[in-house]
Amino acid sequence: MKIIETDRLYLREFVMHDKHELSKVLSDPESMQYYPHPFNEEEVKNWIKWNIENYKRDKHGLWAVILKEGDTFIGDCGITMQNIDDEKLPEIGFHVIKEYWNKGYATEAALACREYALNVLGYSKIFSYTTLRNIPSQKVAEKIGMKTYKFFEKNGEQQIVQVIYNNEG
Repeated sequence: MKIIETDRLYLREFVMHDKHELSKVLSDPESMQYYPHPFNEEEVKNWIKWNIENYKRDKHGLWAVILKEGDTFIGDCGITMQNIDDEKLPEIGFHVIKEYWNKGYATEAALACREYALNVLGYSKIFSYTTLRNIPSQKVAEKIGMKTYKFFEKNGEQQIVQVIYNNEG
């Protein structure tokens, strides 16, 4: 089921059949360099299960990102409820398969998710967070209008939290 559509992409709910394609990003050491480790097959399956549970509970989660041209799976993007410095907050997250980096897909998907979170789900603000080392993700957040909100520590590493409020951008 399509959730969001942009000029070049559409986002749809995950199905377990997506496991192989999703592992191209979640199991890739370079793509997952800002995570504690790349995911194994079981962790990829659990990622999909977690998102399916999120759809039921929260009415959103990370969705499969599909390039319209060729109906090609290129990653995930969406809104999940995250524990950010002991607060449960809506967060935009994304992962794009390496061969599709630097083509604007993460920004296009994240911008669509920002609009969905603020205008369809009715959140008054939406967040993004990552390690201080993850400059590419911070740049995507900036491109969709997010500003630095605060810093906190997680897994022994400094994290940056970015935010956009509903009346901005």
